[in-house]
Amino acid sequence: MKILLILIGLLAISVISYSAEVPVYAISEEGVGKQIGSIQITDSKYGLLLKPTLSGLPPGVHGFHVHEHANCAAAEKDGKMAAGHAAGSHFDTEKGRKHDGPYGNGHLGDLPVLIVDGEGRATIPVLAPRVKVADLSGKSLMIHAGGDNYDNQPDPLGGGGGRIACGPVK
Repeated sequence: MKILLILIGLLAISVISYSAEVPVYAISEEGVGKQIGSIQITDSKYGLLLKPTLSGLPPGVHGFHVHEHANCAAAEKDGKMAAGHAAGSHFDTEKGRKHDGPYGNGHLGDLPVLIVDGEGRATIPVLAPRVKVADLSGKSLMIHAGGDNYDNQPDPLGGGGGRIACGPVK
């Protein structure tokens, strides 16, 4: 009986560790603002499934990435305060890999773009095939102002623009 209880406990812990809900906040150069929703992250046999339930975002396509630190605060960049820069750069286990998209061999932090409808809501799930829930611990999910072409041309880091929303993964 003791062994059965231990096994059930281990199973419960492993199930919990493969899914999490990440709160997402509006961010600006002044700091972290109000919560705009959350993103459910779940491991699947095809990779990390991210299910957003967000509102208050500008309609359109937005760059979406995993960043190095679970800190969404503003930080100094080029002598000015910049939204979400305490989160660091794109998550990149190899340090120096290129921005190559979620299906390439570049940054692990490259996620599929986030689609926001005309009402400012993001609810379409995306799949990141090379990432797991465990990879996100101590990182953040970052939403950028513009789209992402997964190349450094014509603009660095896919042209995603400024950071507008962030979710720390604890």
